[in-house]
Amino acid sequence: MSNPAAFRDQSNWSGGFYELAIEVGSTEDSAIQAVLSAVWSAAGARGSFAFTDREPAEQEPVPCTVASLTAYGHLHGQVLLPPGQLAVCGAVAIRGGDDTSDWLDFYVPAGALDKAGIPYWDGRPFYRSAVLDDWLAGVGTATFERAPFSLGVIGWEVSGCTDAATLAGRLPQERGIGYLLPQKEGLLYGEAND
Repeated sequence: MSNPAAFRDQSNWSGGFYELAIEVGSTEDSAIQAVLSAVWSAAGARGSFAFTDREPAEQEPVPCTVASLTAYGHLHGQVLLPPGQLAVCGAVAIRGGDDTSDWLDFYVPAGALDKAGIPYWDGRPFYRSAVLDDWLAGVGTATFERAPFSLGVIGWEVSGCTDAATLAGRLPQERGIGYLLPQKEGLLYGEAND
């Protein structure tokens, strides 16, 4: 059986990302750093590495920082998925510029999900996994407790599909993805329902 935690196996990194995409609510390095540190910790991600063409034991770790994201584009690690299978994971920042918020995406690639045996597609025109959605909602909730953010969205390649300003504090009635929406009472999880 192939190993979904192997860095060198490039098929683990293929096929796009199932992700928790977080709208940071700021363009300050300190804000995105707080979210990066919190999400990496909340997910229990192991290691922080720059390269996917060598195994973690074959490279020096890099700091889990905005500076490393800027230098290398992505940070890579390994994470224990809900059924207990270790798989590759990563994070990438999408910097918004002066007039928009930054995003931080924490992801598990489809290739690794396939090898871990986690179903995320049932023939509908979109990908969805209740197991991954609930796990990523838990990661997002724990992240929010340490580093509040404007919005979290959960699903297949969801980064930037909406933003906090567009939602204006309200969940859509029909949801093809999961939402983590800050409210006065705390963070509201609106699971995918269509």
